[in-house]
Amino acid sequence: MQQETRRNVKKSCDRRPRSEVVIEKRTMTGEERAADCGIKYIWISKRGRKGLYWGMDGKDLVLVTGGTGFVGARCIIELMRKGYRVRTTIREIGRSGELRTVIARAVGGTIEIIAADLNNDAPWPNAIKGCRYVLHVASPLPPKQPKNPEALIAPARGGTLRVLQASLEAKVERVVLTSSLAAMAYPRGAAPDVVTEAFWTDPEHPWATPYIKSKALAESAAWDFVQAHGRTDMLTAIAPSTILGPVLTKDISYSVLSVARMLDGSIPAIPRLGFNFVDVRDVAEAQVRAMTTREAGGQRYLVSGEFHWLEDIAAILRESLGKDAKRVPRARAPDFMVKLIARFNPELRAVIHELGQQRTVSSEKARQTFGWSPRPFQKTVVDCATSLIWAGAA
Repeated sequence: MQQETRRNVKKSCDRRPRSEVVIEKRTMTGEERAADCGIKYIWISKRGRKGLYWGMDGKDLVLVTGGTGFVGARCIIELMRKGYRVRTTIREIGRSGELRTVIARAVGGTIEIIAADLNNDAPWPNAIKGCRYVLHVASPLPPKQPKNPEALIAPARGGTLRVLQASLEAKVERVVLTSSLAAMAYPRGAAPDVVTEAFWTDPEHPWATPYIKSKALAESAAWDFVQAHGRTDMLTAIAPSTILGPVLTKDISYSVLSVARMLDGSIPAIPRLGFNFVDVRDVAEAQVRAMTTREAGGQRYLVSGEFHWLEDIAAILRESLGKDAKRVPRARAPDFMVKLIARFNPELRAVIHELGQQRTVSSEKARQTFGWSPRPFQKTVVDCATSLIWAGAA
């Protein structure tokens, strides 16, 4: 086995251009060597330069949709750290400069950027041409739920089908779809004791907001599509829970608003709300691992940490940030007050059905298949808060 690995490594080294940029200069850790996400080795150029090289040959091109998003940008960074070439789509091409700056600051290197809209067929064949893998991350997540659910369902479901159709025509090896815990947590009948990948959200569930409907219907449509074309192995769905973690710009995700609101004092008292949280960096890692793990084809994976109340986040902020947490509230808001405020506050109204609810989920399948595990929750919260302060968003 070791001899075969050495032969593969030597073969990959021989293919590496002498002018290739060194991605990173450090020694591999034991954990990195054991990680099931491609061979990693120290390469030595013909000029005697050494560097750490990730992946088999460094030439695979990956498309990431929604590159300016909270998760999309992190996926780009994770891929580039592993030596992949990255192309990304964004809806507003005017934001390409901002994205290039973010990526250059985080990991260095350059990316290819293409303008593409989830509601438009035309850009996708060209966006996916030449790609071995696709991470389909783009999907609308507004702070205010629209009155007409189709405003979210149409781009989520239609965009997913456009990406899959273009991927099929381009003979893409694997498409990793960013689904959501929302596509599993609201099944028909009694609420499950433990939410797993076996559950499917009923779009007619009384708690199914337009966003929840959009995620459930988009993933369902994706599986129907690949099954109809006999390519179930082409698709993997990664379903994260509520995503926190460090932001890259002051244009923050809806899921991070709770931390920002605590830091800036705009939440005078903490509602009895809690969620299963996961770090955005761990979501990106799961996407990339699923992309290259053969057994992940045709599977869906829930990636989440444990459940925590917003009060737990507030306590971590006060304990870890000192004077920067001086505005973080200590009082708990009574349920009746929260329900009253939700009538006039669209951000709160979108999650009011979770008031007082505690959910248990399992990510055991992701652990078993590709060795995924979440980082400590306290680190996620502190890194999230520190980045919000740095970005001027809190």
